[in-house]
Amino acid sequence: MDPKEVHTGAIFDPKQSPHVYHLALDIGGSLAKLVYFTKDDDHFIDGEEGTSHRKALEKSNGSKKYPVLNGRLNFKKFETSKINDCLEFIKSMKLHFGGSQLQENPRSHPIAIKATGGGAYKYADIFKERLGIILDKEDEMDCLVAGANFLLEVVHQEAFTYMGDQKQFVEIDQNDLYPYLLVNIGSGVGMIKVEGEGKFERVSGTSIGGGTFWGLGKLLTKCKSFDELLELSYRGNNRTVDMLVGDIYGGMDYSKIGLSSTTIASSFGKAISDNKEREDYKPEDIARSLLRMISNNIGQISYLNALRFGLKRIFFGGFFIRRHPFTMDTLSVAVNFWSKGEAKAMFLRHEGFLGAVGAFMSSDKHGVKELLVNQVVQRTPSKLSFVTDKIQGQQEGEFNGDESIECSVYAA
Repeated sequence: MDPKEVHTGAIFDPKQSPHVYHLALDIGGSLAKLVYFTKDDDHFIDGEEGTSHRKALEKSNGSKKYPVLNGRLNFKKFETSKINDCLEFIKSMKLHFGGSQLQENPRSHPIAIKATGGGAYKYADIFKERLGIILDKEDEMDCLVAGANFLLEVVHQEAFTYMGDQKQFVEIDQNDLYPYLLVNIGSGVGMIKVEGEGKFERVSGTSIGGGTFWGLGKLLTKCKSFDELLELSYRGNNRTVDMLVGDIYGGMDYSKIGLSSTTIASSFGKAISDNKEREDYKPEDIARSLLRMISNNIGQISYLNALRFGLKRIFFGGFFIRRHPFTMDTLSVAVNFWSKGEAKAMFLRHEGFLGAVGAFMSSDKHGVKELLVNQVVQRTPSKLSFVTDKIQGQQEGEFNGDESIECSVYAA
């Protein structure tokens, strides 16, 4: 599949909604994430043109055939505080009909949609009243891990490192993926030791996460959105707010313990000695200091937990990161510093959709990753089983949370 053919999920016309085959949700404290599969007319391998490929994927189940749907797995996000926007999008695209929209009367029975996150409980009544949807709730941790494992094993160039403005994709050996530490940075931060399929343990976490950055940033800078706050931090200089080692040692390094003069000794510490009021500080400098404080803290705690269990790889996910270069660089520097270069921070291209992807996959309880392209699988495929071993997606960090990747699924 040609990566240049990838399009954003937003391009689909509501009139084309009958081509939507599945929807799953992850409704967190800050953001609601949607994952849904769409099919194009010319991507239904069920005729003469797709015969040879279909035969390669036929199962040994008598003469019964399972057609393959080629299309796109789409990603979309909304602020949870604006859940009505999410509901309107689902309604306009008729995503809630799922696979049942081809029936004559899809509302003749309740429509169940896989969902995870706290909002699956909090907003269950709204979804039922407004859209006739019953949210079929899946465990949040189960979905996070399942989504991360799937993306790391199946999506081409899913993982990458970023430090010093240098981005490098990491090839994942499916036979050497485990164990690893998954750090999911949402409103708060969860740290999960992943040892294999369905084998994981939440080992730590912190309440100082994306919600902290957004909440304090809103109070201190008057920014109205998370993205606005991130954009503001680009223009800031944290050295006007943070107390550095050099500020304490007269511009000198503290070389005996390996601290350079530019190392932050105390986040926001310079405000103690400066004879300034809050309005004297630039909002962009405050935003930069806040971002660095939280990122450094998460990076350090992540490494300490990796150290506890002898883990060398740390994967960071969650919409706090937003592929923000400074955020990724700060997390990487923190892990590199505290581990003395032994541990590595890695990031995920679809960082904010781990739970939603896991919820999407929960429709298939029979081993979706066993279905690899050009292999004959000796079992009956369930609905929504992926048939590609490397899904192609956007290149070079263009993903912004409202896009799609090409893939194939078996039709029920």
